Amino acid sequence: MTKLILILAAQILLLAALASAGDDGDFARTINQKHLGLHKEEKLTHLRVYWHDSVKGRNPSAVMIKQPVSNSPSFGSITMMDDPLTTDVPRNSTVVGQAQGFYAGAVQGEIGFLMAMNFVFKTGKYNGSTISILGRNTIYSKVREMPVVGGSGIFRFARGYVEARTKFFDFKSGVAIVEYNCYILHY
Repeated sequence: MTKLILILAAQILLLAALASAGDDGDFARTINQKHLGLHKEEKLTHLRVYWHDSVKGRNPSAVMIKQPVSNSPSFGSITMMDDPLTTDVPRNSTVVGQAQGFYAGAVQGEIGFLMAMNFVFKTGKYNGSTISILGRNTIYSKVREMPVVGGSGIFRFARGYVEARTKFFDFKSGVAIVEYNCYILHY
């Protein structure tokens, strides 16, 4: 009987050891933060860009791929975008990147969108870097705040927020220009 108990105990210990080794031993490990450059002091970067959205014309930068429900001007709509980001309000200003993602009508009773977009920078020291923005945008509010939830390149491990202010909006032509002030903490 004692021999049987010892054999069962040994099998339980063996199974427990195998199970715990398989939990995360094959794909996850703790690493030193210095290997990812996280030992450096965090920086706060401010970027101001102008987002140019055009849903009409010969070369729209955004396309509605899902129409809103019949009783709402925007609720239920989904629009994909690849909008230029410039250094100033005029469309022919220097392009520094693209806003790529979508906005979806997510508010009933007013015009408000869920914004999910990457600001992809294409010039200077930020070339190839991105920030990811995800948040609520009620377009008739004077200032809208949305979180920066991540980034890549220089902005790896980024966090922060953006403030959006409409500079120009013409429903008839389908053009909107929005100033984005981006406040980004990164290493």
